[in-house]
Amino acid sequence: MSVPETMRAVRIAEHGGPEVLELTEVAVPTPQAGEVLVQVRAVALNNTDLWTRDGAYGIPGDPKALSGWRGPIGFPRIQGADVAGRVVAVGADVDESLIGRRVVVDPAIYDSEGPDANPVGLMGSERDGGYAEYVTARTERVHDVTVSPLTDDQLAALPTAYGTALGMIERGGLQDGETVLVSGASGGVGLALVQIARARGARVIAISSGSKIDSVREGGAHEVIDRARDIAEQIRAAAPEGIDVALDVVAGDLVSEGLPLLREGGRWVVAGALGGYDVAFDVRRLYLHNAQVIGSTMHTPTHFDLLMDLARQAKIRPVIAATFRLDQAAQAQEELALRGHVGKIVMHPWGMQPGQLPDGDA
Repeated sequence: MSVPETMRAVRIAEHGGPEVLELTEVAVPTPQAGEVLVQVRAVALNNTDLWTRDGAYGIPGDPKALSGWRGPIGFPRIQGADVAGRVVAVGADVDESLIGRRVVVDPAIYDSEGPDANPVGLMGSERDGGYAEYVTARTERVHDVTVSPLTDDQLAALPTAYGTALGMIERGGLQDGETVLVSGASGGVGLALVQIARARGARVIAISSGSKIDSVREGGAHEVIDRARDIAEQIRAAAPEGIDVALDVVAGDLVSEGLPLLREGGRWVVAGALGGYDVAFDVRRLYLHNAQVIGSTMHTPTHFDLLMDLARQAKIRPVIAATFRLDQAAQAQEELALRGHVGKIVMHPWGMQPGQLPDGDA
C-alpha cells in the first residue's frame, strides 16, 4: 500500500488533564536504518498514559516533580505505548519481507542490547508512540504475530499490561503449586497477573471491588477478596498457611498489612502505587523471615519473547472492556481514570475520518 505524507495523531504539548490531548495532523515518520513503519490498527491505554500526561512520576530526590515515565519529556509528545498493526515500509538494511506482516511492538527502550536488559524509557513518554495512524519501531522490537488467532485489540492489550505482569511473575520466581496474591485484579495488569499465574499452576487469590468480583473470578482467580472489607483477615482465611508471592500494583497500606502474611522466604513484588507511594512497614518481617520486596518495571526482552510466544498460541486472551476512536482519546482516558471497567480500553487510530468507526466495526 502507498503511505501518505501526513497522518492524524493525538499528542500533548504540556502536562495536565485530558484537555491537553490534542488531535492534530503531522508528518508520517520516516523509518530510519534498522527501523520499520507500522500502520497502527489498535493502541491500548495504560495508567502510564495518564501519569505521563499528568507528569506524575516524579524524579529521584523530588517525588513531586513533573515528569514522564523516566524523567522530563520532550514536548510535543504523541502518547501511546501499546501498538498492534502491520508493517507498511522499512528503512535501510531491513528485510522487505517484513512488509505486510502483522506485528506487536515492544514499547520499551532498554539500557543495553542484552536479553536481560532493563527498560529505561517507554514509547509514548521518552519517544513518540501509537496514538497515531503510523509509528516507527526498531526492527528488533517488532514481533511477528501473523499466525496468532488473537484480534488486533487483544494483541494491543499485551505489551505494557501483560509484559509488566510477566516481568513481575518472572522476577518473583513464581512456581507451580505456590499461592499467589494479586492486588488490583480487575485492571489491565491485575487481570493479566491472574491469567498468567493461573496458567503457571499457581493458586490465585485476587483482590478486587465487590462489583467486579465475578469478572475477576471468571478471569481465572481461585478466590477473590473484597477490598472494601478487612483485607488481611480475608487473606488469612483464604491462605491460613500464608502467601508465597504477592504481585502488587497497589502498594500503600497493603504492603505494611500484607508483609506479615508471607510464608518463610516469601516474595512481595511491586510494580505500581495506585494506593500510594509513601509506604512504611516493619523491616523485621523481612530479615527474620528471609522475605524479599522486589521492584519490577515492565519486562526484559526475554520476558517479551515469552509473552509473544503465548500470544501466537493464544494461551492468554486479554479482555477488552471498551473501544474508542482516536478522536475520542480524552474520553477514553477519562474512562480509564474512573476504573469502573474490567480489562483493557483500546483505540482504533487508522483509516478514519473524525466521527467514523474503523472498517468492520459497527
